[in-house]
Amino acid sequence: MQERLQKLIAQAGLASRRKAEIWITEGKVILNGVPAQLGDRADLAVDQILVNGQSLARAEKKITVLLNKPRGYVSTLHDPEGRRRVTDLVAAIPQRLFPIGRLDYNTEGLLLLTNDGELSQKLSHPRYHVDKTYLVKVRGVLTAQMVSALERGVTLDDGITAPAKVSQQRSVGSNHWFELTIHEGKNRQIRRMCETLGLTVVRLKRIKFGQLCLADLATGQYRVLTEKEIERLKKII
Repeated sequence: MQERLQKLIAQAGLASRRKAEIWITEGKVILNGVPAQLGDRADLAVDQILVNGQSLARAEKKITVLLNKPRGYVSTLHDPEGRRRVTDLVAAIPQRLFPIGRLDYNTEGLLLLTNDGELSQKLSHPRYHVDKTYLVKVRGVLTAQMVSALERGVTLDDGITAPAKVSQQRSVGSNHWFELTIHEGKNRQIRRMCETLGLTVVRLKRIKFGQLCLADLATGQYRVLTEKEIERLKKII
């Protein structure tokens, strides 16, 4: 069945449809030996498509998994330091998966991996405001003034954070636990927010992404999302 070229490129996880359209206008997409044009359609079963000199293969079956990431793993596909990668934990899956967003090396919890480039682009885009909830353990006491600051927005060196939501507070010895919900994805955002308030994060774990929860999934384990869960994800974007 014929599809628009930008859709085929996005389905292969190479780029968003918008980026694919740019590649087409720049002459980086070749259809059956001829530079492609916007509006061209193709069928991977019969047509040859080259994207940046590489052949576009038939799209793999789309799969998205929910992983309970342990600490001590990087969320990148390649690491120059040779550290363990989250993709090592899903190596049994034949499709080549990549993370949707990132969790820091020492951050654990819910991480989605997929080969669906279009889904990844949308879930990662800040305009869709997908809520992500973290369990945070800090050294010290989270005061009412600090809570107000988090819920108003904290000034960081790259701008003011969007209002967050604080819930489920409790103190254990010299540490304070709470849940923090944000929809942004700034680098080390929660750790920097806490540092700005004079708090040191001892443990950070993502426990919820949109409507998806870790539930009783063990650390280092993963499960494949159902079609119903994928549809719910798509509804929030």
